[in-house]
Formats: sequence, structure tokens, C-alpha cells
Amino acid sequence: MSQTSSIYEIHDDRFRFLIVPSSPLDELYSDCRWAEGPVWFADQGCLIWSDNPNERMLRWVEGGGVSTFRSPSGFSNGNTRDRQGRLVTCEHGTRRVTRTEIDGSITVLADSYQGKRLNSPNDVVVRSDGSVWFTDPTYGIMSNYEGYRADPEQETRNVYRLNPQTGALDAVVTDFGQPNGLAFSPDESILYVADSSSSHDPSRPRHIRAFDVIDGRTLANNREHCTIDAGLPDGFRVDVYGNIWTSAGDGVHCFGPEGKLLGKILIPQTVANVTFGGPRRNRMFITATRSLYAVYTATIGTSLG
Repeated sequence: MSQTSSIYEIHDDRFRFLIVPSSPLDELYSDCRWAEGPVWFADQGCLIWSDNPNERMLRWVEGGGVSTFRSPSGFSNGNTRDRQGRLVTCEHGTRRVTRTEIDGSITVLADSYQGKRLNSPNDVVVRSDGSVWFTDPTYGIMSNYEGYRADPEQETRNVYRLNPQTGALDAVVTDFGQPNGLAFSPDESILYVADSSSSHDPSRPRHIRAFDVIDGRTLANNREHCTIDAGLPDGFRVDVYGNIWTSAGDGVHCFGPEGKLLGKILIPQTVANVTFGGPRRNRMFITATRSLYAVYTATIGTSLG
């Protein structure tokens, strides 16, 4: 099922050069409970994503439809790939970050910090040096819907940096309400992190913050980069020009490198996450509530996942 170019809302003329007005919005699948964490596998020509409350991961192949990739999935949420092409997954139910090896076995990368269990890792990105950065809000332990209800053991909701070679885990930001999606700028000099704490308190932030990356290990110069005017920011990706394409209540919002809203792709359901994929990395895959959508763009993504 496809929709026409009325899905595009232009706020800045730069957006006209980032979209393909004639490209419709394609609905590829519509039987999820809460679709999340899309990641593209170019070598396999497929997209893998999470259906969180149904505790499964699904696989879509062009012309081949949808099949189950993993079930049970540990209430998986965000996904990405590392520099060796391995799947890295945040699991709400098991409260850990895992890596799926080439042979299909699963390695636990992180499940605790300073001797206490993580809250519920949510989204993850891998830097070019191999370090794994992830967010740890409490969504997976707030109820039995996206994980298992439990009291948080961590005093704060943190953003972490993991060295997978040594296992060293560092909390690089500790003052978020609910840290969510995250992505690096094209040159990896900036880390963007969403705060979606307005999900349970309308007075709380619904913005994306930016941090300068120092020596690939620490963050500095915290500032608000952009605020979502409909719903809240969940997962997002950055394109090769440094634009942020983020989930929102009414679709996908595109912000320029300076933080100005350039335009929107209007989606019929609340969007949770996006990724770029396809043979030319110019097709945006969008997980939105019950469905997986896709639309072609005039730009390409930077992320492996």
C-alpha cells in the first residue's frame, strides 16, 4: 500500500533537495504491536527490526516478504551493526546489550554498571573505533509490556560508552530524564542524544541534545540541538550532510546541522525509529507503531545500521 507526495511538509527550501517528491510512502508490513530498531544488512539485502511487546525480531527482504528473525528476542528494542557487520541489540527484558556473532551465537556486551543491573538498554550506535555507545532509560522496567516490571537499580538514566575489547563501561552522561535514540555526526565529532522524558510527563523535555566528542571517549559542551513540536523524539539517524532525521508523533522530522526544522515526512502512525538502507542507502525505512514503512530520499545515511 502506498501514499502520494502529500506526505511531504516543507519548512525550509533545503528540504526540497533531500526528498524525492514523486516517491510514495510504501507500507511493507503491518502486524506489529510496537515496531522499533530497524537496521539494514546490505550484504544480505534485508532489513531486521524489533517488534518489542511481541518479543520478536522480524526480517524483511525485497520481493521475499517478512519472516521471523528471532523469537523470543529478550524484548529487543534498538539495533545497529558494528564495524565487522555483526548485529548489536538492546534488550529491554534481559536488561543488556548483546552482539550476534557471525555463527549466530550471542555475546553479552553489557548488563551491569558498578555492580548493579542496567535499567533497560534502549538504543545503540557503534563508532568507527569500535566503541559501543548506548542509552539506558527505564521504559523496559516500567511495566510488563516492553519487558519486566522492576525497580531501577541505577540511580540515574545514563548514556554509556563500552570498550568491547576490554569490557570497560563508562557513564558519559548521567543527567537525562529518559535518554533514547542517539547518533554521531558524519565526522563523529558530535554525539546527538534524544531525551524523551515527556512520554510520561508533558512538562519534561522532548528534545535532542548535542555533545562534542573529546578524544573519542568523553563528551563536552552539552547543548539543546532541536525540539520536537509533535510527540517526542525516539530513534533517529543522520545523513551524509549532517541532517538529523528523527521520529516524532506525526512522522519523521528533518533538522539541519544547525538545528533548524527543514521539513517533515508525514506518517499515519506514531514513528519510533528510522534507518537508511537499500542498495544505494537512499531508502528510508521507518518503524511506526504497527507498521514498517519505506520511502526513497535524495540523500543517503551515514550509519552502518
